[in-house]
Amino acid sequence: MIDNLKIKSLFPVYLLGFLFAFHTALPTYINSSFLNFFISEKLVGLFYILASLLTIICFLSLPFILRKFGNYRVAFFLIILNLVALLGLAFLKNPIFLLTLFIINLITIPLIYFSTDVFLESFSSNKVTGKIRGIYLTAVNLAWVVSPLISALILTNGDYWKIYLASALFLLPVLLILMVNLRHFKDSKYEKSNHWQTVKVIWKNKNLQNIFMANFLLFFFYSWMTIYTPLYLHKDMGFSWREIGLIFSVMLLPFVLVQFPLGRLADKKWGEKEILSLGFILIAISTGVISFVMDKNMILWMIILFITRIGAGTIEIMCDTYFFKKVDSLDAKVISFYRMVSSSAYILGPLLAVLAFNFLSFNIKYLFLVLGLIMIFGLKFSLSLKDTK
Repeated sequence: MIDNLKIKSLFPVYLLGFLFAFHTALPTYINSSFLNFFISEKLVGLFYILASLLTIICFLSLPFILRKFGNYRVAFFLIILNLVALLGLAFLKNPIFLLTLFIINLITIPLIYFSTDVFLESFSSNKVTGKIRGIYLTAVNLAWVVSPLISALILTNGDYWKIYLASALFLLPVLLILMVNLRHFKDSKYEKSNHWQTVKVIWKNKNLQNIFMANFLLFFFYSWMTIYTPLYLHKDMGFSWREIGLIFSVMLLPFVLVQFPLGRLADKKWGEKEILSLGFILIAISTGVISFVMDKNMILWMIILFITRIGAGTIEIMCDTYFFKKVDSLDAKVISFYRMVSSSAYILGPLLAVLAFNFLSFNIKYLFLVLGLIMIFGLKFSLSLKDTK
């Protein structure tokens, strides 16, 4: 059971996570359409690749930066930088500046999530890791459910600047919570980074290796779905942004509904291995089906995308629960590598999509079939795990 002191310590982190997720989610599904104003949809992925490469470089430096400045100062600086980038996206007109700020925005988001992980993990213990991560992810994903509806209401006549301004405004309470509740955060003694040594540690531990690969596949899924689903629904299927906002809000409900109970189940009854495998089966089948849906029917699209996110939500909570049972807040270098997985996926995913579009004359709808087939490989990694019980 989580004691009262721990609940009091965790609540600001949960609230910070909710508000930061809301800020992140508001522009996420319009980002690719915003880029499409300046470049072809076949090249949109290149900007995600560049941002992800730079993010990886930042992640490799994070353990050193944490030792020098501490997690509070790092989080404060990153939030201010993210705020400046969003205000620039809202008010500047120069395409070069806008594209540069767009990349800065993409870089700072996963770094801030990493910083939040450090705060959260410092208050966690293995016996309740699933419960703590489940509550945190439920709070985060509740914001993701609501945000597409808000974005759809704000977005009129392609006024993307309004979305970026709203996103910037939601960073202000995040900054306030950080300053009021986490200013006196006591950092663990972060170990010195030896990146090659960290890679060897992960590689020699088959369970860590498998959970890293499972997490990589999840973010590979996100990289294609986040970039290409809104483009496909808007440009190919002809849905309006308001319709897309409603579809995405329903689509994201499983993240709120399944992650907390599944986190508790992983702590109390079932093993992560079985639940994770079920998640990969669901995500593979439902994603592949998308390529064969030609009907512009909102209910049908809601159901199919809803099932994809039941799979994704299951994989996400099981990966996080399993991983954070294996590490603690002292393992900053291992946590940074774990969070670096998302950036790696956002390099390979868009790169393969760009190559498919430009050299194979690939139709965007077939990306979903290929993605479903790729997700089946997740079973190789999930079934190889040794449960933490």
